[in-house]
Amino acid sequence: MFLKSMRALKITKNSAEYIDDPVAVEGRVTIYVNDEQIASQVASLSDLKELGAGYVISEGISNEIISAEAEETDVYVYANNPSFADREICSAGGYGFVKNPKRVLSDIRIKSEDVARATDEIISDVWEKTGGVHCSVLFRNKKVISRMSDVGRHNTLDKIIGYAALNRINCSECYVGCTGRQPSGMVKKCANAGIPLIISKAASTASGIQTAEESGITLICFARGERYTVYSHPERITGIINP
Repeated sequence: MFLKSMRALKITKNSAEYIDDPVAVEGRVTIYVNDEQIASQVASLSDLKELGAGYVISEGISNEIISAEAEETDVYVYANNPSFADREICSAGGYGFVKNPKRVLSDIRIKSEDVARATDEIISDVWEKTGGVHCSVLFRNKKVISRMSDVGRHNTLDKIIGYAALNRINCSECYVGCTGRQPSGMVKKCANAGIPLIISKAASTASGIQTAEESGITLICFARGERYTVYSHPERITGIINP
């Protein structure tokens, strides 16, 4: 359940009226890998098997998902050769694993107009109704193949990565669009999934930019139509005029 109607008092120029306002719903989700509990985090209670599968891939726990199932707020992921490391608290408040991100190799190329078109797609019906969720979109061949929303920006990435894993989609052929800020933890998720290019409407951080540079990811932030900022590996964007 994504939305709940809540009674509220709306004020307009000191004039008050009661309204029923749609707000985002969150819950606590527990993720198990091969029947071992590895994480418990706050998330929107939808697309949970994708969330679990994506978390396992994006945190570098395993490269291959066998299956994923959700039972209420418990997600059971079965993966080949899982590897666990020390947990750390990420910038989004959830738990990740202390591992160096993988190096991304991809021949993908896009144009500036593709960035603008992707930016227009980074929105969801739930955000338009509530303003209280993030959205991530997975593109392949310049078309949307998955769009996920969640109260946590990191969860939206896990969900689209999980969708790709469960549908055997090669992420090196894809790129992602996000509403959320791009610190190192967000960029690392894309690196571990093999996604070569990130388009965000928001900012990055110094560590996020460094992670993108070192892992071979093209990081685009402040995407606003025809205007955007490229922080790493601009060679994947064709047709731009060099300074």
